Amino acid sequence: MIRLFLAAIVVSVISACSSWVQVTVEGQAVRVATATEVSSCARIGRARSKTLSRVILVERGGERLQEELLSLARNEAADLGGNTVVPESIIEAGEQSFGVYRCPE
Repeated sequence: MIRLFLAAIVVSVISACSSWVQVTVEGQAVRVATATEVSSCARIGRARSKTLSRVILVERGGERLQEELLSLARNEAADLGGNTVVPESIIEAGEQSFGVYRCPE
């Protein structure tokens, strides 16, 4: 009975984590690109995104973690005046670096 109760709590916490990070209105105008796609763009800075890689003792899914990090990077890029972000590192302990670029539209 206790195991079932604990499992229900863990499932509730994990499912509640699905919408921690929202892309702002400004961040929605920022696209995600690869390094080869920004050759004609001006690099204007760097964004460093960080989110929880685990909830309680449960490792979070890589896809959801990547989605949150991209949302954070897009929001930060918009604040810096950029319109494009490029991942520059792998995800490590819930953290990732992104180059921020201003590309011709």
